[in-house]
Amino acid sequence: MRADYGKLLYLLQDSQFKEIQDLLQFDMVTKVKTVFVLLERYGALDMLKDSAMVWATKEIIPESKSRHEIAQEIKQKERAIEYLAKRYAKGDKLTPDAIKTCLYSIGDNHSFLRTSRDNIDKLIVFLKTYFRPDQAEEEYSLAIQSGVGGARLSHNHARQYAYVLQSLSLWREIAHDMFKLWILAEEDLLEGSGYSLRDTGQGLNRVQQAPKISREMQTILYRTQKKLGDWVGSSVVHLGDHNVPNAFIFIDKYTQVPRILNPIVSTISKIDDLVKDPNLLLYVNKAFGGKEALKKEILCDFFRHAFDGSGADNFFDAGSCIDGRLTSAWNWCSKVEKKRYFPAFLLTDFIGFDGKF
Repeated sequence: MRADYGKLLYLLQDSQFKEIQDLLQFDMVTKVKTVFVLLERYGALDMLKDSAMVWATKEIIPESKSRHEIAQEIKQKERAIEYLAKRYAKGDKLTPDAIKTCLYSIGDNHSFLRTSRDNIDKLIVFLKTYFRPDQAEEEYSLAIQSGVGGARLSHNHARQYAYVLQSLSLWREIAHDMFKLWILAEEDLLEGSGYSLRDTGQGLNRVQQAPKISREMQTILYRTQKKLGDWVGSSVVHLGDHNVPNAFIFIDKYTQVPRILNPIVSTISKIDDLVKDPNLLLYVNKAFGGKEALKKEILCDFFRHAFDGSGADNFFDAGSCIDGRLTSAWNWCSKVEKKRYFPAFLLTDFIGFDGKF
């Protein structure tokens, strides 16, 4: 993302300047080829409605399955792929290999959603399972006070519960539409107006408006607001300013969400297995009062201080705006090593928030 891909995007962006076009005498930018466009071109869109698509693009997840069950699912998937590749091929124009590439591409999206969107769903379930929206347990109140513990917002328990639920729900919708947003981001970068090079406080950045991403984000935000009702905090989406200079930085920011949330979900999910060791059970009981208390302590701290408006140089850059919520979450990540429950992370295979999960 921040190495070869970022350099490639900026190189292509510069290639769109007229003086560069005149020197090159060809256009380096072309449209992204999608599954839909390819199938539409050769009249094979009916494949997307074929019942075999479910098996052909299904991700085989080995958890809680026997070897026989896994082998059976793999065979069924392979049969579905071969059937679709033969059924919808169009000679040399749309070969069986091209059909398979389309199926693998759709499968990649399913895999992305499982690792990115589905863990946000799990965290929402944790929020609803361990905390009530209208009443707080004395030790596990989500209430925050500006100036206390680094918080820049003041919310009672009910308001903070709603604020966290809204933030997670919005991230979930962004993750669900990430492939669409990514294509729009490239269009904004490569087909939009030129950029200006400015010092945004984090070095020189290409500041460029991103109208397509902005419109889509407003649609996603409206959909989330309509689903959840009254909105807590600001609904400002920063784009084309010193907070989020361009569409590439926007994509980079929101692909970090799984890096933040996946280790937390993993730790909470592995605590039950952790305490199967009698010595670790004794530790968890003595230090935290039991495995459920440990889970609630981690979640309570995350839901409070990963959504408290902290992490930026001033209130406007973090606070309660859409991007500020992500800034606060990263700020919490930077301090997790100082938390008293941090050993539980290490005991459940935590590597870091930039590691492989």
